[in-house]
Amino acid sequence: MKFAPRHLRRYKDVALLFSRYGSGALIDQTGFTDDGNNDEQTGSGHDLAADLENMGPTFVKIGQLLSTRGDLLPPAHLKALARLQDHVEPVPYEEIERVIQSELGVRVSKAFESFDTSPLAAASLGQVHLATLHGGRKVAVKVQRPGIRQDIVDDLDSLQQIAEFLDDHTDFGRTYEIGRLVDQFRSSLLRELDYQREASQLAELRNNLRDFSRLKVPKVVDDYTTHRVLTMDYLPGTKITSLSGAVLTDLDGDVLAEEFFRAYLRQILIDGFFHADPHPGNLLLTHDRDIAILDLGMVGRIQQRMRDQLVHLLAGIAEGDGVQTAEAAMNIGTPRSGEINRTQFINAVEEIVGAARARQLAKIDMGTVVLQVTSACAEAGLRIPAELSLLGKTLMNLDRVGAVLSPGFEPADSIRRHLGEISHGRIKDSLTSANLLGMLTETKDFIGQLPSRLNRILEMVADNKLKVQVDSIDEKALLQGLQKIANRITLGLILAAFIVGSSLLSRIETEVTVFGYPALAIGFFLIASIGSLILLIQILWKDR
Repeated sequence: MKFAPRHLRRYKDVALLFSRYGSGALIDQTGFTDDGNNDEQTGSGHDLAADLENMGPTFVKIGQLLSTRGDLLPPAHLKALARLQDHVEPVPYEEIERVIQSELGVRVSKAFESFDTSPLAAASLGQVHLATLHGGRKVAVKVQRPGIRQDIVDDLDSLQQIAEFLDDHTDFGRTYEIGRLVDQFRSSLLRELDYQREASQLAELRNNLRDFSRLKVPKVVDDYTTHRVLTMDYLPGTKITSLSGAVLTDLDGDVLAEEFFRAYLRQILIDGFFHADPHPGNLLLTHDRDIAILDLGMVGRIQQRMRDQLVHLLAGIAEGDGVQTAEAAMNIGTPRSGEINRTQFINAVEEIVGAARARQLAKIDMGTVVLQVTSACAEAGLRIPAELSLLGKTLMNLDRVGAVLSPGFEPADSIRRHLGEISHGRIKDSLTSANLLGMLTETKDFIGQLPSRLNRILEMVADNKLKVQVDSIDEKALLQGLQKIANRITLGLILAAFIVGSSLLSRIETEVTVFGYPALAIGFFLIASIGSLILLIQILWKDR
């Protein structure tokens, strides 16, 4: 495989990262280091987060995505990466101004009544400025950092080459499909760079949460939004992580936490579209004591079949039922190769769920348990969809938010309380006019064709022509195998008879002898010996 010289610095950075945090066996296989002194996971999760921050925006984002992969990293590293924030130095206003003018086609002073040159926040992919539209509407303008797209593409290209090397030369790469993982990172990061996609996701989430009065999603200003500029309503507030003790005491935290968690259960299990990055930094407490949800660059979509299984999986965790949890996980995943050991996998999941319940009594850390289950799936050889790992990270963040708003809030109890509502919502959503029309059409076709089908079946029964085909083992191969066994047994008996006969003949005195024994007895014995040798060779070399 060929490596690009322009990516040499990135190869070195990634090799050093593996040498510090990767498995020692993996390092030996890759040949990245030769000192043999690397201990497995010598660095802590916080050290890993810091090193990823130093490697630049692409690796910060990859760290955030890795925090969703409970099948790759231990829980301590997942928690450290889940808290990874991409605070960077802001881009000078002059460069931001050029991006806005290039994207909107007008000068900043013409598009906005006022525009704050100091950013409200600066992140690895873009930064946010406060502005006012003509007419007095306050907006937040998110502008992509110049050149960031090309930097990310270059970094991803270097990671793709490393992933191909690992997949081709290491058991680790083949087991965890690193190339496939990098492809997922690529598609996720490139989607996050498309602000028009984020704008449509904001509008979709805003519509889905219209019944939750305490949750606010900013409205997008479509005329001021492009692939690199996103303009939306400005929602003033305080980050949940920055709330003072006095505010938290005065806050109706139990009600807020309950509505917040219920809204996310609806997103995940009913809508199939959820905000996948609800860490406390993306959530504000508004002046009206509502929660504002920001930054929809990372979202998850779950197909209907998977949603059905997720209901069983989350209910199993909430009830402490490891068997139900394991069965749901097996229905969600697909074996990488061959069959998995169901009993061993169920025992592993029962251990995870039981330990979590015993350790924390009624309060179960849902996100951590889901990530541990995905890790057990990987060890058992189950390929789990990326959405399940993303869900684990989302639930882990929800646990943190619930603990901030209401220290006594118990996610497992909330799931148990709302399972009936969720099931009712899923049934109601499935009974749409389109689904009902499809069911009626299929029923009509079935009833219309039923008489003719019954007539054909009855005619075949009357004429004794009805046949039932059963897929079974290969009968021809079975008969050949049985015939071979019978032939071998028969041949063995004949050879045994020759040996017994030669023994009996050896006692009879004859004129013709060989080595002092009757020639006929020696002849039978030689025939038996040669036949036995041939039979033994056939058994050892030809039989399967």
